[in-house]
Amino acid sequence: MQAIRSVAASNYSALTCCMRHSVWRRQAAALGLKKQSRFMSAEALAEPTPEGAPKVYPEKIANIVSQISQLTLIEVADLNELLKKTLNIPDAPMMAYGAGMMAPAAAAQEEEEEAAPVKVQTSFTLKLNKYDESKKVSLIKEVKARLEGFNLVQAKKFVESCPCVVKADIPKDEAEQLLEAFKAVGAECVIE
Repeated sequence: MQAIRSVAASNYSALTCCMRHSVWRRQAAALGLKKQSRFMSAEALAEPTPEGAPKVYPEKIANIVSQISQLTLIEVADLNELLKKTLNIPDAPMMAYGAGMMAPAAAAQEEEEEAAPVKVQTSFTLKLNKYDESKKVSLIKEVKARLEGFNLVQAKKFVESCPCVVKADIPKDEAEQLLEAFKAVGAECVIE
């Protein structure tokens, strides 16, 4: 008995903690409560998922989603109405203070923007209308040099199929450069 008293005296705080715990357990059991501490749980901890891995949802949520996806539109509307009533969600979203004041200014600004835009052409098409027969060889060489993917035979067929589109959807400066190069070798071209 003397040994128990000496142990109890030396570990007074540990002993009182154990006694409080046992008293709490008896009271909780009488009330039907369970302790909500992780250190007392026998459940395994959930493993953290690495970044980028697809999230795995609990079976309960997956079942709810599959049931909702099988509903008709009328049933979805009824579900929406019932959820709003149950969770006390208002029908219309609440506006922040001063949001109504900003709407007329935004509408006026939109009207100004609608009136202001002027379409500016950014892409052009260069069209070969006709060429000088005496300078046909130099035009074929120029087509071969200026246009990618053309060999001599393809450039000849291209020039002979005149009128034709040389290049489409090109910037203005490139179209002007091609126009000047082809005019120098006797071709009549138009930028559209």
